[in-house]
Amino acid sequence: MAEPHIPVRRESLSCRICNEVLRNPATIPCGHNFCMLCIQDSWDNEERNSYCCSCPECYRTFSPRPYLIRNTTLADLVKDTERCKGGAGSERKQHCSTGRAGEPQSLKRSWTPTVRGTSENNMCWKHNSPLEVYCCTDEQIICAVCASAEHTGHRTERVSEERRRKQEELKDIKKKSKHTLQTQEKEWKNVRETLKQIQEGAREAEDHCESVVAALIDSLQRHYGSVRELIEAQERAAAAQVQSSLHNLELKMEGIKQRDAELDRLSLADNDVHFLQKWPSLCENDTFHEVSEGQLLPFEAIKRAVDQLGTQLEAFCDKEFAAISQTDFSTVTSTHTGQTVEPQTRAEFLEYACELSLDPNTAHEDLVLSHRDKEVRLYPQTRRDPAARHPERFIHRRQVLCREGLQAERCYYEVEVHGDKAEVALAYKGLDRKSRTSLSAFGGNAKSWSLDRSRTYSVSHRSDGIQLTTAPSHHRIGVYLKFKEGTMIFYEVSDSMKFLYKVETTFTEPLYPGFWLGEKCCIRLCDLRQEGL
Repeated sequence: MAEPHIPVRRESLSCRICNEVLRNPATIPCGHNFCMLCIQDSWDNEERNSYCCSCPECYRTFSPRPYLIRNTTLADLVKDTERCKGGAGSERKQHCSTGRAGEPQSLKRSWTPTVRGTSENNMCWKHNSPLEVYCCTDEQIICAVCASAEHTGHRTERVSEERRRKQEELKDIKKKSKHTLQTQEKEWKNVRETLKQIQEGAREAEDHCESVVAALIDSLQRHYGSVRELIEAQERAAAAQVQSSLHNLELKMEGIKQRDAELDRLSLADNDVHFLQKWPSLCENDTFHEVSEGQLLPFEAIKRAVDQLGTQLEAFCDKEFAAISQTDFSTVTSTHTGQTVEPQTRAEFLEYACELSLDPNTAHEDLVLSHRDKEVRLYPQTRRDPAARHPERFIHRRQVLCREGLQAERCYYEVEVHGDKAEVALAYKGLDRKSRTSLSAFGGNAKSWSLDRSRTYSVSHRSDGIQLTTAPSHHRIGVYLKFKEGTMIFYEVSDSMKFLYKVETTFTEPLYPGFWLGEKCCIRLCDLRQEGL
């Protein structure tokens, strides 16, 4: 039984771009169908000229560009229609070989694909009118009929006028682009020069350090030559003395041998008178003189002195090179690289000064606050009232926190410390206040960082301490915090800023300055805003 034939007009199966039967048909979001290659080429041309794509039939715009999918149902319909009507294949081949001039009149359509900005597409495919109006609202090129029918209320301009305006904008864009390029070229040259200076400075520093170390090695070699000459002179003197002693021993040994021979002969003598006459001269005892160890070992003193010198020199080098390695070179930044220059002088640090005050609710009972909560002293109490304890108070450790939590991009504050032992710390608010363990100690847990000041400085966190080689020389300590960057830097402050240590980590919540006080200790928060005036 023959399948029923569904009549379909050939125009319904034609692509509105090439006016041929649909090849590999694709349906776009507005519902119209085109050959896959035709619509892709049309959109490629549109994107190159106006950075958008639209339907060539209903002129609807799409952004972003839709993803094309083959319409399999329509493709099967085209195939069935061509098979039923017959001859479509040969006709299609004729179209492909002869071009549009050989197309039947029924397949032709007086439509030109609307691709903006090309001289071939100056007519509206809907109304066959010149494209001489630009809709500023929809950013489309349209004809006068479209403007009155579909773009009422929109702001429109003549195409030539819009082109002139765009041309002026293009000049401004090119001018700005040229200026930006010149600026970037200048910046590139500056950065390249900076890189060159860094490389030259590094090589110069290496050469300088090498020359200093080489000179030091030469000096050590000269001193070693002097010590070696001293050892050789002592060797010659000691050897001469021992040689003299050796010669004397040889002479005495030869005399003893001769006397033994005389004694042997005397023992065989038969004449009693002769025996008694010789006896007094042969019975004398010889004395033996030993060579002392002091004469044989004259070099122990030199060895001990050189050992002591080596130990002192090694300790000195360790201390000084450790100080060099702890120098905060990271604060030296360049404006050529776009980075912010770090403060160097105290006046520059004072630009980031923050106002702090001590929180009496956190202070241990042995701590006394004064001067409007700007100063704290250790004053052990003999009597305590447990009922008066605040829940935020440190119970077992002589510590206190500030009221203010720091989380600004940059903060700086200073404290004056008087006493033998103290700690300058930063801690999270959730730090334990009641434990006797390190959970409550500044620097003894993950919630606090501490700079310990005693005979020397040390830094602690999670109970891990780092001993610094620097000994305190001034009472004032500066703390520079960059919360977002995750760094805190400790300085000893005098006429200059002496770098002590830099902590690098990630902060997860505001940091509260805190202090631990040892015996006879006093800590005062400095009013930097008054000092910076």
